[in-house]
Amino acid sequence: MKLFKQLLALALCSFAIGAAASPAAPVAGTDYVVLTEPQRTDSGNKVEVIEFFAYYCPHCYALEPALAAWVKKQGDNIVFKRVHVGRGPSVLPQQKLFFTLEALGVLEQHHQKVFDAMHVENNPLRNDAMVMDWAAARGIDKARFAEAYNSMGVTAKLRRTERMMGDYRVDYWPMLIVDGRYMTSPAEASRTIEPMPEEAQLHANALQVLDFLVAKAKAGKK
Repeated sequence: MKLFKQLLALALCSFAIGAAASPAAPVAGTDYVVLTEPQRTDSGNKVEVIEFFAYYCPHCYALEPALAAWVKKQGDNIVFKRVHVGRGPSVLPQQKLFFTLEALGVLEQHHQKVFDAMHVENNPLRNDAMVMDWAAARGIDKARFAEAYNSMGVTAKLRRTERMMGDYRVDYWPMLIVDGRYMTSPAEASRTIEPMPEEAQLHANALQVLDFLVAKAKAGKK
């Protein structure tokens, strides 16, 4: 009887570990979604990967280190783009900050710093003055930053983002789009796994699905 209980406990433990394991063979409709209306990309023979995210989002903040490492590992295999989603007036300054840093060519230098400002330093960046002060404190020329921040170029990107969110039906974030045809996310890649994995495993699952989708999209370009 004692042996039976030990074997049962071992079996249950193995089941739990297997249930939390990352998707080995991603399945459409389970680990990722095939978009009903594919969107055109401008990445040529490379595979485009888009992350829809928001600086205020704690899940986007948690994903960033693993996603950044994944993107670096991909090298020239993909064209990676970030798009800061909109969500009303309180998020607009953060969204404009993202596109301004992008326009000035200093996004990679400051992207993680914006996340840290919000999630570590408790700076909400909820208005234009807070954003301007943050940029100046990071050594960004105030006049140059303000000009880009209030430019038609940034305004155009805000409008384009609104259209993209509609085209891709973005209703939560972080969300990852591959080649304009497939969507996955930490939540999507693990939604059938019981019990729900820890956040680090959610990220690992999503990146494994991304590997699969990039390979699938690349094969389709040949």
